Amino acid sequence: MMKPELLAPAGSLEKLKVAVLYGADAVFFSGQKYSLRARADNFTLDEIAEGVAFAKRRGVKTYITLNAFLHDEDLEGLGEFCQFLDAQGVTGVIVSDLGVIDVIQKSSKLNVHLSTQASCLNSASASFWKSQGVERIVLGREVSIREALEIKAKCGLEMEMFTHGAMCMAYSGNCVISNYTAGRDSNRGGCIQSCRFQYQQASPDKGCSSESFFMSSKDMSGLEHIPEFCDAGIDSLKIEGRMKSLFYVASLCRAYRKAIDIYTAGEDYAAALPELQAEVNSIPHRDYFGASFSKPAGMLSVFQDRQGTIRSGTHQFTGVVLEKSDRFAAVRLYAPMTQDQRIEIVPFRGEPIPVQATQVYDLTGNRLASPRQDCVVCIPLDEQLAQVEALNIVRAARV
Repeated sequence: MMKPELLAPAGSLEKLKVAVLYGADAVFFSGQKYSLRARADNFTLDEIAEGVAFAKRRGVKTYITLNAFLHDEDLEGLGEFCQFLDAQGVTGVIVSDLGVIDVIQKSSKLNVHLSTQASCLNSASASFWKSQGVERIVLGREVSIREALEIKAKCGLEMEMFTHGAMCMAYSGNCVISNYTAGRDSNRGGCIQSCRFQYQQASPDKGCSSESFFMSSKDMSGLEHIPEFCDAGIDSLKIEGRMKSLFYVASLCRAYRKAIDIYTAGEDYAAALPELQAEVNSIPHRDYFGASFSKPAGMLSVFQDRQGTIRSGTHQFTGVVLEKSDRFAAVRLYAPMTQDQRIEIVPFRGEPIPVQATQVYDLTGNRLASPRQDCVVCIPLDEQLAQVEALNIVRAARV
């Protein structure tokens, strides 16, 4: 049985480090240009160099997204950027556009992976892309696991599939609604998630109209399908979400790392599934569904709740450990804390560590009764907390 790569999103340098430390085998991120996530933090050249070096030291692969559909004016500097990526030792680039592939191949020796945006859904398409020098296909999200297995057998390329995250109702994300409603090109990094809006549906023949979120999709979750992914020999399982939080990245890397390891080690996956599901339920999310992993997504995939309404997870993201000394852990808070609040510090491996925050201090040693969001606090360490490390996530169960 082949053990698939766990590929995680990295919308910033800090998220890259968190993904790596919580178990990702590879990370994908982008520079300041050429990507479909223009509103993510994205990476400067110095941050790319630091991120790639951090990952390489830990045996983790790095993929840079160059997946926007570019106009001529967008191509300026692309060749030089590819040369820079090649020099840093980037593992590969994720591309949608044939012209971009041509520039990459003329300017560097970077491995080319085909983005899901290219809507590769069959073996004939995959074979064509192979003839153009592509080494891996990131399949369209409309493809089932069975179809992916058949495509791989016929074309002999690596197959990558999205396994968790937000979904787009447009075919493999090829949407232009934002172009018309906001003057922002979805396929050049400007999507405003128009599919999440409420629309009026008119029925002229019935003389009435109704309002609906008919284009808003539930979130995909492939946790139940991990055995099928592994048995089918899918090379890489991808988590969507470069614009999501550190909490999201850490929790999903933690859950899917465990899932892949448990199944490929021959352990009882069915018995482990409830605990794994609890981990992915800890983060804010829309209702989950199985995408098109086993059958085409249908009406039950529509998330009809109001725009932006996301289910609160079982836990709240409280903070992240910045540094640790012999006596204290310095934590940057993403939510306010209350006196005597019970929190959990989530290690990179092992079970969450419960902490009763009865004594919390500021950086000058003054005791704080109710620390506010966005401040840095010091939490005393005891023997139980000795394993705490920088970039551990801090969370609190919702009551």
